[in-house]
Amino acid sequence: MSKAIRIHAHGGPEVLTYENADPGQPGSGQILVRHTAIGLNFIDVYHRSGLYPPPGGFPLIPGSEAAGVVLHVGEGVAWLKPGDRIAYAVTTGAYAEERVVDASRVVKVPDGISDEQAAAMMLKGMTAEYLLRRTFKVKAGDTILFHAAAGGVGLILGQWAKHLGATVIGTASSTDKIEIAKAHGFDHVINYREQDFVEGVAAITGGKKCDVVYDSVGNDTFPASLDCLKPLGMFVSFGQSSGPIPPFSMSLLAQKGSLFATRPTLFVYNAKREDLDASAAALFNVVLSGAVKIQINQRYALKDAGKAHADLEGRRTTGTTILIP
Repeated sequence: MSKAIRIHAHGGPEVLTYENADPGQPGSGQILVRHTAIGLNFIDVYHRSGLYPPPGGFPLIPGSEAAGVVLHVGEGVAWLKPGDRIAYAVTTGAYAEERVVDASRVVKVPDGISDEQAAAMMLKGMTAEYLLRRTFKVKAGDTILFHAAAGGVGLILGQWAKHLGATVIGTASSTDKIEIAKAHGFDHVINYREQDFVEGVAAITGGKKCDVVYDSVGNDTFPASLDCLKPLGMFVSFGQSSGPIPPFSMSLLAQKGSLFATRPTLFVYNAKREDLDASAAALFNVVLSGAVKIQINQRYALKDAGKAHADLEGRRTTGTTILIP
């Protein structure tokens, strides 16, 4: 019998239970996949804790990205066959040995990219893609600030932004994390436990500040992130690991320099199949070129997902973490 991690009620890592789970057979437009590697992301924590309502209610199988091998294809799926290597980023359901998934949401994994790399980078890498290439089109000469520089998205985005010719500033919480970030494209990394990051950005940029701030931290970094922006700069809030940003008056953006602010999500940016294909292709190409390297820093057995969540929330992980079925 196939196994999966299920959640039956919101709570801490202890609510993640390892259970028998029959994936069923694929229907029209679907495929049955045997996972070989599963990505770990903060959105999984949000679904577990209740910060984000679980899609479809309980019981819930969390997990937003994975890679694996096609076992069976349903009616109407002509472009995939058993044995094909695929990967995906969806809303939930990845913490399982096997699962049925809509074929429209998966992409083939090209030669030169391993299953572990694919599982580690689909959600995080396509997030980096839309942030850098579509939310704010980073170009040579731009200066950017990215919070949580040593996290999974940060280590991909730092390399990619440097490849685009930007000056890349990050924040991190320890000397070890600063060194990791600097090895992955960041020109400057501010230890926010020892230095006010607004003052740090002003010093680094000679008071000119940044064109864009990418913020997945939320409550702890707002509204200070706005003070790191040039007039007409863009504040991009794409996560809330420290809690949600409190409501604020739009006039604050005017006071801080006629700023722009947005709260994007990957699943809206890649809702259309053509956008998903383009995003995945851009990610695969930049990795295959060597400009972005995918480093997996932690591996846990699927049955130990609770330990993985505890370490992620406790900031005991760096970069990318995967679960092995």
